[in-house]
Amino acid sequence: MKAHLTRRYYFPASHRLHRDELSEAENREVYGKCNNPHGHGHNYALEVTVSGPVDGSTGMVCNLAELDAFAHNKVISTFDHANLNCLPAFRDKVPSTENLCVEIFDRFQKGFTSAKVEKIRIEETSKNSFEYAG
Repeated sequence: MKAHLTRRYYFPASHRLHRDELSEAENREVYGKCNNPHGHGHNYALEVTVSGPVDGSTGMVCNLAELDAFAHNKVISTFDHANLNCLPAFRDKVPSTENLCVEIFDRFQKGFTSAKVEKIRIEETSKNSFEYAG
């Protein structure tokens, strides 16, 4: 029997969507207000969905304390109150929320072994959310 568990976390961060190889006009056309030279911030809601068999003794897919510790140590501590443009993970790519989803998925995929990572979902605003499932 396979079950899914989704856990939600929150962190604020800022970014500027911009590509150096584009002109200022091209960047404004592609990214609009998200190309603000001073950046802008979001209060992100991160959902991590994992799956696996329900453990007969605990009745759970995975230990929530392990999931929370991994999320805080490997993800939240890196991105919380950060300017995403300044982080090594976005040195060579635009820190869009799509790319943030991929980055967080990869961190869980490589390091969280207590359950299978199914997908990452990030709500950027009440109108925008993004998902990545590998």
